[in-house]
Amino acid sequence: MASANCWRCLARPSQRILTPASLLTPPSSTIPAAAFTTSATQLARAPAKAAAKSQKNQEAGMSRHIRVGKQLTLGRKKKRQPDRSKPPATGERKAFRKRIQLSNDNALEVSGLNELTAETILDSSSIGQVVKLPTELVDQLRASEAFKPHQNWNLFRSPHMLVRQETVDLAKQLTDTIGKKETLRLVITGDRASGKSILGLQALATGFLNKWVVINIPEAQELTTAATEYSTIPNSEQFSQPVYTIKLFQAIFKANQSVLSQCKVELDHIHLPISVNRGMTLANLASATKEPEFAWPVFQALWKELLLPGRPPIVFALDGLSHIMRISDYRSPAFELIHSHDLSLVRLFADALGGKTQFPNGAAVLGVCTKGNSPAIPSMEKALEQAAAQQAGTPVPPRDPFFAKYDERVFEALKGVKLLNVRGVSKAEARALMEYWAASGILRMRIDEKNVSEKWTLAGSGILGEMERVALYDVRGAL
Repeated sequence: MASANCWRCLARPSQRILTPASLLTPPSSTIPAAAFTTSATQLARAPAKAAAKSQKNQEAGMSRHIRVGKQLTLGRKKKRQPDRSKPPATGERKAFRKRIQLSNDNALEVSGLNELTAETILDSSSIGQVVKLPTELVDQLRASEAFKPHQNWNLFRSPHMLVRQETVDLAKQLTDTIGKKETLRLVITGDRASGKSILGLQALATGFLNKWVVINIPEAQELTTAATEYSTIPNSEQFSQPVYTIKLFQAIFKANQSVLSQCKVELDHIHLPISVNRGMTLANLASATKEPEFAWPVFQALWKELLLPGRPPIVFALDGLSHIMRISDYRSPAFELIHSHDLSLVRLFADALGGKTQFPNGAAVLGVCTKGNSPAIPSMEKALEQAAAQQAGTPVPPRDPFFAKYDERVFEALKGVKLLNVRGVSKAEARALMEYWAASGILRMRIDEKNVSEKWTLAGSGILGEMERVALYDVRGAL
């Protein structure tokens, strides 16, 4: 049978053999493709450069799927660069953390505001106004550490404060009680960030403006958290804190120098390790010693002199009341925990707040509660609840019979005290505060009824700390 192909065609070389291998198209994939599909095309045509590079790698016999990774090195430790920076000095970080900045040159100066005086803080017409603090008063408040680092004093040109309803009520209580030569024992409590520390500052400002002797303990936790040195007092069960007492001496001297320099020493203090003569001023007595071991006896002598008839009234304030109503972190020589009321300075304040100390010239003993950094003290909570019921004239709630860890010392220290519950400001006071912020250049919005109501509502009915967070959050973040 004859072949269908011509022998001449069989003798000719095939066209595929004569074609160079570089010009041949690669064979198609063995996977059969569907005649019709609705899915996206999976093999897109690569760019010209990528195709050329792929073809070049194929000619060289290399695969396209080569992942270049990091070289793994085992058994070697990376050399750490030594820290050549200078370490902070002793106490430098604490001083930076507690620094107080009371002015800002970038803020606008607000003119036309009244200056705070002893009469202004008592006037009911000044409620809802922002007043300026005098320079001398600012120095006294700074010396007594009344300003707090978390307060926004660094946003404004100079220190100002809002006179609210509680400010006038507290100032009237102070002046009326001291005018009768009685003792006001008051505990300031309230919601968190409601302005309790600012109200305590305004009470200290009232004392400075009326030429009273002001003693302030700014942070009570420094006395009970074993953060300062302590030592036993001979022939006593109490413990003194000499270094903190020296610091308190310096604050009292700087803040009350003009008042103490007008009072003379009238008692004989033969038992003191330093020479104290009659006729020397109380300012000299407050600055008589810088030795820690002599601090507590000299402080007792100054306290006895201040309690004599004819002396100026006393304002004794402490911030962080709950920290002194518990067992401290100090330990006795027998390695037993020491109660906070066994510390001499804490005992001095607890006796004054509980009514055991008699002030013949009138006094105000203020304890400010904190909510942000406050331990849970069931005895203190129950004592304040009973004091609030007694002040309101309602039945006093009894103690929990199933709780056996009540502290009788706490109930004695808070027996018969008055309470001042601080809440949010009114809308009129909030508007005055926002107008001052806008005049200082840090609040850029229109101060109208809508915006004031919005910020007042978002701040939990006028909580001052929340209002600052709502309105000044961007400015605080930039600083």
